[in-house]
Amino acid sequence: MREAVIVSTARTPIGRAYRGAFNNTCSPTLAAHAISHAVKRAGLDGPEVEDVIMGSALQQGSQSSNVARMATLRAGMPDSVSAMTIDRQCSSGMMAIGLAAKQILVDNMDIAIGGGLDSISKVQTADMRVEADPELHALHPAAYMPMIDTAEIVAKRYNVSREAQDNYALQSQKRTHEAQLSGKFNDEIVPMTSVMAVKNKETGEIFKEKKDWEVKGYKPEEMAQDVKVIMPPLDLFSKTK
Repeated sequence: MREAVIVSTARTPIGRAYRGAFNNTCSPTLAAHAISHAVKRAGLDGPEVEDVIMGSALQQGSQSSNVARMATLRAGMPDSVSAMTIDRQCSSGMMAIGLAAKQILVDNMDIAIGGGLDSISKVQTADMRVEADPELHALHPAAYMPMIDTAEIVAKRYNVSREAQDNYALQSQKRTHEAQLSGKFNDEIVPMTSVMAVKNKETGEIFKEKKDWEVKGYKPEEMAQDVKVIMPPLDLFSKTK
């Protein structure tokens, strides 16, 4: 029986949406950075790859037109390498990895790439276009419910307070900070240089600035202060106790 094994991994650093180092970097370029380094770490040249599967939850703008294919080409791989994009919302990347394994186990491929990509900064903007099907909406009123609404329902149903969520978020930030300091992410993150869009607060002028990503994040004491002043995104959230 055939087996599928992971022989290399790579990912980009994470930046803040809209204000971070990658707020002006298109999705194919972001994904290509991870793909090309994963290929290199595996000791491959690129043409040996038989399929690239990428999950993406917001397939529009620069993240459209089979963004997996665009990222594959942007990574410098030949057009003989096939690619497909899937959408299962938050589990899209995990599903893509599972499908890549299936290509090897069932479809007799020898080398496949699976991963995920989404750029909030470049896609979830004022230009974002989502149109509901009125007939579907009539049958299933909650079909287009955004994640923030589902989170509110879960919090209310199971009595998850704002304080409990803040404490959980703070714990996560502390663990991330400790992992960064101890170098636990060094092997998986590939540093990346980008051209960031920066806005002058006084004039409103937007200019471009070259940015080299470095490992940093909230310090726990800063995070503890910030979670206290974060405004709730919905009124319902503030009523969830």
